[in-house]
Amino acid sequence: MEYLVTVFADRISAEAAYTALEDKGLSGFATILGGGYTTPDEYGLVDPHEETRKRALTMMSWIAPFGFAGGVVFNSITGLQTFEWAGVLGNQIIGGVLGAIGGAMGGLFVSGGTSLILGSGDMRPYRDRIKAGEYPIVVKADRFKIQQANAIMRKFRPESVKAYERPLQKLD
Repeated sequence: MEYLVTVFADRISAEAAYTALEDKGLSGFATILGGGYTTPDEYGLVDPHEETRKRALTMMSWIAPFGFAGGVVFNSITGLQTFEWAGVLGNQIIGGVLGAIGGAMGGLFVSGGTSLILGSGDMRPYRDRIKAGEYPIVVKADRFKIQQANAIMRKFRPESVKAYERPLQKLD
């Protein structure tokens, strides 16, 4: 099963494209998302920011303790006395805290959490487009029907067209 998501700037364009899909017998595979139609929650559309946030927090919570332990061990092995006033134990704890911060940063970078901070380079998430008054049409079908739908949709000059091979929905 493949997916084609076509975003239209207004309701009239989306309805015209959907009508063209109906004329070719493809409307049974298509869903219009947006005001007056199916909501993202009803469709089960994954919020990419929420998924990324969960993944980043999970990675950070797993890697930070290892960073703490690594910082303590590193300080113990090297015997660094960066802060003489803190003593041996205090420097080991400071090393552990700095290691935990490094581990958390590593978890953030590895999990793709930087896209939350810097924004995703691909395109605005579909939920944001719906909030902005745009109307995505999602076609869920086999490759041949997706190609037919793509040809029909492009005639209506959509804002964006993107095909996916994996589900856009949560797999609960």
